[in-house]
Amino acid sequence: MHVAPVGGTAVQDHVALAEIELCGDLIIAASAAEDRLSLESIDEVLKVAEERDAPGGRRG
Repeated sequence: MHVAPVGGTAVQDHVALAEIELCGDLIIAASAAEDRLSLESIDEVLKVAEERDAPGGRRG
């Protein structure tokens, strides 16, 4: 078994960390909701409209 040494040599995958944070946000929203989250609610939690409307954001 290989364990990464302590001292800042660990590699961070920023995309993976962002995905984990979004999953956490969805879990929190789902646990606070009284019923299933609607697609609109999910988009709001994931800030889909903000990303789409941002300059250079994806449209489509």
